[in-house]
This record gives sequence, structure tokens and C-alpha cells, in this order.
Amino acid sequence: MERWTGKVAVVTGASAGIGAAIAKQLVQNGMVVAGLARRVEKIKELAQALEECTGKLYPVECDVSKEESIVAAFAWVQENLGPVNVLVNNAGMTKESSLIDGNLEDWRTVFDVNVFGLCLCTKEAVRMMLEAGGEGVIINVNSLAAERVPFIPGFSVYPASKRAITALAQTLRHELTGTQIRVTGISPGLVATELMKSYSTYSEEALASFPTLDPEDVAAAAVYILTNGPHVVVQDIVLRPLGESW
Repeated sequence: MERWTGKVAVVTGASAGIGAAIAKQLVQNGMVVAGLARRVEKIKELAQALEECTGKLYPVECDVSKEESIVAAFAWVQENLGPVNVLVNNAGMTKESSLIDGNLEDWRTVFDVNVFGLCLCTKEAVRMMLEAGGEGVIINVNSLAAERVPFIPGFSVYPASKRAITALAQTLRHELTGTQIRVTGISPGLVATELMKSYSTYSEEALASFPTLDPEDVAAAAVYILTNGPHVVVQDIVLRPLGESW
């Protein structure tokens, strides 16, 4: 990771869970990290806890479902920290709904964050990477649900939004042919974060009985991706907790 010391990373959804764990790992490895999220106070708390690290975490308020918020956040990063070297598209959300009797507003909300927000963040980061003339890495935090849809009542459009990320990554690789920008993805199984707690089907006791990954496990995969040389594309990493059966 020494080659990334002092380089700029943007991590979306950095206020909790996987995003916070990745931001922490990158700062501990000497990177300058802009943590984007709506709950910016949470990132400020994390930044204070990391003050003794070699890197630094900068909290940046951003709603990735809104284009103007994304553009403003990336403009702040470029003006204050420099061009982006690493983008971690982690922000994601779900709404308990149904394909049979759900409503368009709920479905659109999921796609606005998980798909269109990812596209807009990628667009801003790639522009900076190309203008700087250097290499870059884009890491999309995906989900095993993109390939194996589990039976979870109310999952609705969430797996479809994650499957879209897989196709978008491959399209982006084609568009970036001839550049030094690498596109990769991490697809974990069930991770012990706030996301699954939002489903009324599962109590905290029920979730505690399932095999789960920790956010730090996903963060370790992100660090692994960055430790590879610029000629290596780690296309996809799939992580599953031992004992997960779906």
C-alpha cells in the first residue's frame, strides 16, 4: 500500500458499515480520504478517532441520489485535496417493497442511489483521473444477491439494482480501454450492517443467528485490490461467510 500514501480516495456511504470500515483502512494506510455521506456527523466522529493515523479523513456531506450534490462534493475534493486516484462506490440502500404491489417511488429511490448515484460518482472520478493523466482504481461494492437472489420478503428491486452494477462495470472497462484506470468489484454475502435490520421480516435475534461477514472483511478485500500492481485487474472478489447456504 506504500504506493498509495498521500493519494486521494473517495468513499461513498462512509458514515457506517462497509463504507466506514473501508475509509478507516485507507486512512490507516496513509491515504487522504474524502468520506461522502448524508450523515456527515458520523464521518466527523470517525475522523476524530483517526487523527493519529498517517492518512487523513475529510467528511464531505453528499446525497448520492442527487446529481447536484455529487458534482458539488467532487468539486470540493478536487479544489481542496486534489484529483481522485481511488473511488470506492459503496453507497447503497434498500426499501422493503414488493414487485407485485410496490410503488414506483420506492423502486426509483433504490435505483437512484445504487445505480444512478454510482454512475454519476464514477463519471466525476473518471474525469479527474483522465485529466490528471495518471492511473486510477474504481472499486464497486456489489452484493452476492446480484447473482444469487435469496428468498427475502420485501427484497424487491434491490438484487436487480446490484446486478446492474455488474453490467455497468464491464461496460466501463470497455470505455476505459487504453487507459490505466482499473475497474473492480467486491460482492459480499450477508454482512453485519444496518441494511438487513431495515427488513421487518428479521428481528435482531434472527439476524444474529445467521452466518455473517464483518465490514472489516470487505475493507480487507479493498486493500488487497489496491496492493496489486498497475498491470493487474482484480475483476471481481466474492466473499461469503462460512456456513452461508443460499
